[in-house]
Amino acid sequence: MSNEIETIAEELCKPIIENLGYELVETSYKKNYGENNLTFYIYKKGGITIDDCETVSKAVDSVLDENDVSRGEFYYLNVSSLGLDRPIISDDDYRRSLGEDIEVIFLPEYAPKKKKIHGKLISYDVENITIEEKGKSVTYEKRSLSMVRPYLNFK
Repeated sequence: MSNEIETIAEELCKPIIENLGYELVETSYKKNYGENNLTFYIYKKGGITIDDCETVSKAVDSVLDENDVSRGEFYYLNVSSLGLDRPIISDDDYRRSLGEDIEVIFLPEYAPKKKKIHGKLISYDVENITIEEKGKSVTYEKRSLSMVRPYLNFK
């Protein structure tokens, strides 16, 4: 039933969220600590603030209630950013990360001298990603990568 709730909630709320200027990236309906949680993960260039989450929550809350998406089950409504270290997996993730610093972790059998590197994502396609690394454009096959995620520099 959770997939059905996710699907219905997303169909109802995606247009509302997009009209507010955000991208709905993922919808999740799961039990956490014994409680049902419906969570919308949203994105906008420049990042998501608590005010953004509140704006979206207020905009979708009554629509979800009116349509009884959980069929009477109590749930908590959450609106969240994607998180700083969410892996980059889908084409949409790569699109959102264009021009951003990313960290690339290689599968052991494909690892160059270093197991992981970082640079600016400058392009991607179905098979490859190209990053600017130390002033040079370097292309890597996606099949050689264990993980790609935003590069976090706390300096």
